[in-house]
Amino acid sequence: MMYNESEDISAAGREDLCRTQSSGVYVVGLTGGIASGKSTVSSILRDLGAIVIDVDLISREVTAPGSEGLQEVVRVFGKGVILPDGSLNRKALGSIIFRDEEARRNLDSMVHPLVMKRIGEILQCLRTRGLQKQMTVMAVLDAPLLFEVGADSLVDEVWVVATDLPTQTERLMKRDGYSLEEAELRICAQMPLSEKVRRAEVVIDNQGTMDETRMRVENLWISLKRRVLGRPGIPNAGISDRHP
Repeated sequence: MMYNESEDISAAGREDLCRTQSSGVYVVGLTGGIASGKSTVSSILRDLGAIVIDVDLISREVTAPGSEGLQEVVRVFGKGVILPDGSLNRKALGSIIFRDEEARRNLDSMVHPLVMKRIGEILQCLRTRGLQKQMTVMAVLDAPLLFEVGADSLVDEVWVVATDLPTQTERLMKRDGYSLEEAELRICAQMPLSEKVRRAEVVIDNQGTMDETRMRVENLWISLKRRVLGRPGIPNAGISDRHP
């Protein structure tokens, strides 16, 4: 079901919202293809007061120096993926896993369970706070691989940020300095954007200007708060978006 700002919620939808409100938290899963503009939308949502759970930051957290995750990465890929300061050399690791599907699967099997565990902890903390304050906390799970790792099972609805392939490729090359081949390898390593769009409740077209994207996101957020909270201007109980 694709939501827009003017739609009414069905009886089944209202029942789902009632269950969510009693659970203390409502979670939007935000995803998209690499360089589709997901981070831009995430930043806009944070400006609008959303509690944003950044899965990229969690991934860095679980592979930080001294962590169990980093120890596992070094055990499998060797010390060549470690920088002089002891942190993970993500560029060196990326050059391995985006050319070797088995290596990428090995990395995923090590890191993704740690990431999912941390997400669960954060959501439980937000849920507890919401119940204590007798309100629904509005949260956004910003996850590039939301579907790939099964994190869509943790959210109430999915928003996908979409753009066309040429724009996506050009943005990635410009942003990260990749060659055309390197950019295409990274795009192909993810679930096709068309499949993410098919599985989403909301699709945000990010091919226009920044102002156009911001307006779309603002309207979607207001509409969501109206559906979930009943009042579009209600705050998130003063809860910080800093991870617990």
